[in-house]
Amino acid sequence: MCLAIPAEVISIDQDNAMVSVGGIKKQISLTLVDNVNVGDYLLIHVGYALNKINPDEAQQTLKLFAEAGMLEQTDR
Repeated sequence: MCLAIPAEVISIDQDNAMVSVGGIKKQISLTLVDNVNVGDYLLIHVGYALNKINPDEAQQTLKLFAEAGMLEQTDR
């Protein structure tokens, strides 16, 4: 089973982006997704953005991960 997680884009550098998930920052590839902007939420898997997702859906998913103990709860 594979797990992808929502992450917020905090900066973009050509075909890569820095994203944040639960306070952890990670550089990911944007090769598979077009028109990404700072503040967008992306579904991330093994260092690649798979697609953009709705911010409300991202927050709901992150909240569920936090409730399951898989991610630190944030106040956002």
